[in-house]
Amino acid sequence: MRLTAFTDISLRIVMRLAVADPDDLLTTRVAADLLAVPYTHAAKAVARLSELGVVEARRGRGGGLQLTGAGREATVGGLVRALEAAGDVVGCEDDPPCPLRAACRLRSALRQAQEAFYATLDTITVRSLVDAPTGPILLSLTPPGKGTEPAIP
Repeated sequence: MRLTAFTDISLRIVMRLAVADPDDLLTTRVAADLLAVPYTHAAKAVARLSELGVVEARRGRGGGLQLTGAGREATVGGLVRALEAAGDVVGCEDDPPCPLRAACRLRSALRQAQEAFYATLDTITVRSLVDAPTGPILLSLTPPGKGTEPAIP
């Protein structure tokens, strides 16, 4: 199973916010630059994460992004379920629909595998994702062209 780019960007933003100093509010533009993702994609991810109550986005002077308490304790499985489009791993009902769909056992097996994937991610919290060595690397990120590349221990 492969996650969408939207989910990947969203998870990276959540991880970066999880290591941010509470007084150091990142803007969406800075987060996009730090994580080397297009601003428009980051803005869409931040909007969705705000809807989910994972990120608080403050506008105006002194504004920025902050991970909520719920966001810090969220499980990766819960976030991925909320961010990924609901549906089967394969397109049994696509146009044209698969001729095997009425008696296919593959669809059920793939659905079970998908749920096992999510169940594994349900054991991982955002807080645990940013333990060393990840947290220090996230903190050392600089926007492209504005410093040196982070050293990987």
